[in-house]
Amino acid sequence: MRRLWGRLNSVNVQKAAWALDEAGLAFEHRVAGGAHGVVDDQAYRAMNPNGLVPTLEEDGFVLWESNAILRYVAATSPALAMPEDPRERALVEQWVDWQATSFTPAMRDAFWQLFRTPSPDGAMVAASLTKSEAHAAILDAHLAGRTYTVGERFTIADIALGCAAHRWLNLPAERAERPNLSRWYALVAGRPAAARALGEPVG
Repeated sequence: MRRLWGRLNSVNVQKAAWALDEAGLAFEHRVAGGAHGVVDDQAYRAMNPNGLVPTLEEDGFVLWESNAILRYVAATSPALAMPEDPRERALVEQWVDWQATSFTPAMRDAFWQLFRTPSPDGAMVAASLTKSEAHAAILDAHLAGRTYTVGERFTIADIALGCAAHRWLNLPAERAERPNLSRWYALVAGRPAAARALGEPVG
């Protein structure tokens, strides 16, 4: 039995759900986190002491941290297998980590202020958008002349960045035109597994 805990309007849960679906790995989805609660329950904390989502259960094995789940799915599924070339593999790892340490954190304040705060702090939103624009520009420049993030094959880097880009492109704010990012996002978001993982309204 494979079970994924979390809510599908969480960017981190979206990554895990997309990867599992892309890999053809059936799973039971258990809603948790945010308004749904559950994450402070003793049973959940026994699995994930952080009280965060997502958490993956698989026949007694428990794994948390969304990018760890991405790497685990890639390691166990031919459909998302990491590149054999060590340099190409390292580039996939690089962009997966960049999503978690740079792009998503840059837009966090804008997201929380615009979606979760009754009276948004305009200065916080503006500062966050400025940081996010700089990261969007980096990704846009990288994607020039490329079909996918690394090489000509879809990888977990496209999942991690695709979920982050989904949030960025759906913020109710003005953004600079990023033609390469927009083209790539349309490609990866058009995959059936992406449509299922990203189907919840952003918020």
